[in-house]
Amino acid sequence: MTLQPSAIRETRKKLAQLQEVFKGNQTLLIVLQDNPDPDSIGSALALRKLANTLANIQCSLTYGGRIGRAENRALVRYLSVNLRPCSEIDFSAYDLIAMVDTQPWTGNNSLPAEMEPDIVIDHHKCRHRTRHCRFTDIRSRYGATATILYEYLQVAGVEIDSMLATAILYAIRSDTQDLGRDATRADIDAVTAVYPLANQRMLAAIQRGRVERNYFQMLSDGLRNARVFGPAIVTSLGAVENPDMTGEIADLLVRDDEAGWALCYGFLEGRLLISIRTSEESLRADKVIRRVVGRKGTGGGHPSYAGGQIPLQGTEPAAMRRLERKVLRRFLRIIGTTDAKEQKLIRS
Repeated sequence: MTLQPSAIRETRKKLAQLQEVFKGNQTLLIVLQDNPDPDSIGSALALRKLANTLANIQCSLTYGGRIGRAENRALVRYLSVNLRPCSEIDFSAYDLIAMVDTQPWTGNNSLPAEMEPDIVIDHHKCRHRTRHCRFTDIRSRYGATATILYEYLQVAGVEIDSMLATAILYAIRSDTQDLGRDATRADIDAVTAVYPLANQRMLAAIQRGRVERNYFQMLSDGLRNARVFGPAIVTSLGAVENPDMTGEIADLLVRDDEAGWALCYGFLEGRLLISIRTSEESLRADKVIRRVVGRKGTGGGHPSYAGGQIPLQGTEPAAMRRLERKVLRRFLRIIGTTDAKEQKLIRS
């Protein structure tokens, strides 16, 4: 598949800069976002392949949190991805540190606050502090970070084997919901190119990843607690063990044919986790989440989907309820539905 001329020019320039960063180094630590999704995993595998092939650099992959979504666990298992928890990593032992699908000091990764990565490749909006890093390639117009790394592999002439093609394909399809959400021409070209190379049987098995039994309890709680405020559906999961569930429930709720917005939240390890989804075009989900979390939290995402978190000031039930009410009021005010009558989504 031939890349667009503009993509070739941009990637060729960035690739030359990246090879200068690689030069003279032997080890690279690739930091994924906490609770990594397929785009984060696929991008890390692509960068590892690039570093191995072009500079014979040995790479380690690390993440914080847990891999919660069934499909993501299946992806790691089927592709035999060796991911190490950040708690086991001596960051100072590596010559270079890279970040993919996340950026430093955004609150959704476990890079130590005092450390600055050498390499940052991402498709989220560029943060101010990211600009100080040695090498950056931030393309917020792209639907997936894996698309950026695919273009690097193409321009560098690096062969994409079946396992890597499967990871890249699933990464892009997952982040763009099969090219139906925030996808660009670059994402479509990448999917078209790697599709014939991917292991289709493995891909089907990944998409049918088996879920833990408490998944159904969380699903039941999310639906039972869901409340409708005009064009918005809001629900609480209470205490969660799987951080991906807030996004998974929000994905489900925004499919309601009368809803333009969905918000789902839950408590995990001293934080309120929030996921927002929208089918509206008048407001961007990433801008809404940043206004919802305010200065006390962190958040980001894309026009149609976003996530954020707010540290708890106290774990007393009353304090947690106050925070829930504050988040709900802010969200409804921002999207303009403060006067909407509250109703239950599912009537008993």
